Amino acid sequence: MCGIVGYIGNKDAKEILLKGLEKLEYRGYDSAGIAVLNEEGVHLFKEKGRIADLRFIVNEQVKANVGIGHTRWATHGKPSKVNAHPHQSATGRFTIVHNGVIENYEQLKAEYLSDISLKSDTDTEVVVQLVEKFVNDGYAVQEAFQKTLKILKGSYALALLDEENKDVIYVAKNKSPLLVGLGDGFNVVASDALAMLQVTKEFLELMDQEMVIVTRENVEIFDLDGRKVERKPFIAELDASDIEKGTYPHYMLKEIDEQPFVIRTIIQKYSNDNGELVIDQNILGAINQADRLYIIAAGTSYHAGMVGKNIIERLAKIPTEVHVASEFGYNMPLLSEKPLFIFISQSGETADSRAVLVQIKKMGYQALTITNVPGSTLSREADYTLLLHAGPEIAVASTKAYTAQVAVLSILAEVVARSKGLPIDVDLVHELGIVASAMEELCDTRDAFEQIASDYLSFARSSFFIGRTLDYAVCLEGALKLKEISYIQAEGFAGGELKHGPIALIEEGTPVFVLSTQENVNLPIRGNVKEVAARGANACIISMKGLEMDGDRFVLPQVHELLTPLISVVPMQFIAYYAALHRGCDVDKPRNLAKSVTVE
Repeated sequence: MCGIVGYIGNKDAKEILLKGLEKLEYRGYDSAGIAVLNEEGVHLFKEKGRIADLRFIVNEQVKANVGIGHTRWATHGKPSKVNAHPHQSATGRFTIVHNGVIENYEQLKAEYLSDISLKSDTDTEVVVQLVEKFVNDGYAVQEAFQKTLKILKGSYALALLDEENKDVIYVAKNKSPLLVGLGDGFNVVASDALAMLQVTKEFLELMDQEMVIVTRENVEIFDLDGRKVERKPFIAELDASDIEKGTYPHYMLKEIDEQPFVIRTIIQKYSNDNGELVIDQNILGAINQADRLYIIAAGTSYHAGMVGKNIIERLAKIPTEVHVASEFGYNMPLLSEKPLFIFISQSGETADSRAVLVQIKKMGYQALTITNVPGSTLSREADYTLLLHAGPEIAVASTKAYTAQVAVLSILAEVVARSKGLPIDVDLVHELGIVASAMEELCDTRDAFEQIASDYLSFARSSFFIGRTLDYAVCLEGALKLKEISYIQAEGFAGGELKHGPIALIEEGTPVFVLSTQENVNLPIRGNVKEVAARGANACIISMKGLEMDGDRFVLPQVHELLTPLISVVPMQFIAYYAALHRGCDVDKPRNLAKSVTVE
């Protein structure tokens, strides 16, 4: 999603801002810009496209030690240079960058700005025009900013420059993530700590409806009534080297290859000195007191939740539901008497999930967040957190975060089952170790998956993924991976549902990817293969060792049946990667998508 950077100090701001924006490229964007402020005034540079395009137009002769920058993912107005941030007030005195969505911008424009001619189609420009209007009405800048914030409805992370005060960046946050980084003789602003690891690892978290005054030497936080807020900084537990591609051509390929290491890291992080899997006792107590679990997630995390539901119910015997966050918030089902909510999110900033979290907290229910990012909004606002320990995931298409989510959910299920004295037919530490080794074997045979992508998808305009039970959940993820980075229309279906409508779309040569890793549905899914093959489909069967039959294209190493989603997804990831690569697509930054979805 959109990214914000800001710098105030003694060094040239341009390169710090541009490097910061480059670190945020993974979030997804369609335009970018920076504004720097010196004795001559504001110098504004913005461009549609990539940071490289922005770099090309930045005037290297301009020297300034204060500035803000932004990568935009279009919500209001098409991607264009005019709609790119930063935006300026009518006189050019004020310059602003904004993440989020101002829901009442049309009303504010009509009520306060009827005499102002706006240059862009964005909701953001309304904010900067309001600040200038209130200053013109006699308010001091800080008061005008505060007054503006009070009438905004929606989500925002804001950084504002005033041409007449070159020693301040005005900052504010509501629902959208934003941090202030602390340095010696400088301070920075960033929507993600990754953006400013180049200069500092010490950050202040900002809470909703807070306003911050950032100078070179000081950071002051206020609530919207002007009361000062004290808060201790935290150290970002990230290594800048973790977010480099190294020798890999793409982050996605690197992150697929990192999955065996992630599984082993998770085993280590959730094991005690005796080699037993453990989780926080408070989390264990909360789950054991619940009569039903509600998993809330979106996209890939939702698919991981579907797998987690199956594992939790099989091992821990707790009824579990999985819901799409964006639907749950507006159409909440009838809840059980003692629900516990589990929010799954790679970034911990997913706006749809946070909207649900806010609702259920008001209702007095407890929540657990499973996320990759400590200190993220969902982690901070939930009662409990389980970390994924997957390391930074930069590619927009999630890979290692998905497998980490499934692994952590399986550990959660096993620990809960053991605490309840339930019989457990799986030595999870041992079996996850087997999974990690199987993943390594699959990563070493990636050429086979490149050939599959070439054979089945070189000229395809659509494709199907079919499986049953756990394989069905993985097929949904496989279809999502393919469509989001290769732009091939791809749909995942439960095998038995084909004859209830989708089979009408099968025609000569249609690629159908088939998963068969579950013994109890091995024969039924192969019957579905016969059905599509009879109608001309080009079926690619990926089965698990012990269930393979003649004609299967690839046989997966054998792992425990409950954990097959951890390895069956790996071929899906590789196939999507190579299909996108062969078509010349931007693998790490697919069109129209964002890594961290911070607007509803």
